[in-house]
Amino acid sequence: MKRPAVAEGGGGGSEEGTSKEFGKNRWKRQKRNEQRLGGKGLSLEAFANAKSRPSGYNPALIKKQREFYRNAKYVTKYKKTLKQQNLASDHMPTVSDDKDGDKTENSQMRSKTKKKSLLSLREEYEKKHAEVEKAKTDREAIIQARKEERAKAEDRRKAEREKMFKKTRSGQPVMKYRIEHLLEGLLDGSK
Repeated sequence: MKRPAVAEGGGGGSEEGTSKEFGKNRWKRQKRNEQRLGGKGLSLEAFANAKSRPSGYNPALIKKQREFYRNAKYVTKYKKTLKQQNLASDHMPTVSDDKDGDKTENSQMRSKTKKKSLLSLREEYEKKHAEVEKAKTDREAIIQARKEERAKAEDRRKAEREKMFKKTRSGQPVMKYRIEHLLEGLLDGSK
């Protein structure tokens, strides 16, 4: 392999090397940008039309739409109140209603049905509330039972561990408990 020629001036040619590398990197960057943009650059027409296309964000239009929906909401509320006032005025006893006995009976029947519906709604609410409470207590009971079961199993394991780790005076493990454990395991496996 040949070494590159050392430039005079003692610099080792570092300036030339970096400028050549910069030129190569510059060419790579330009190439990458061309690929990214899909050509050498934007045409004059594309540049002129870049901002004129609708982007979908128009604050004035959004404000108008919001105001329109708000007004629509107010109109529906107004219509509902008018309807309720008309119904209420129909049920108000007047002199002409007293002449017609049927109309007063109808209004009394309507008030009774409203009371019945309120009572039925109250009963339905109470039933649903009772069901929720019952489900909650059942869930709590199940959780409590699991906790107790875990505590019992942990106590059993602790007792077993103490037996298994018992040692004689000389430091040897007591084989009696280990053999019992093996025997219990075999008996449980056979069952």
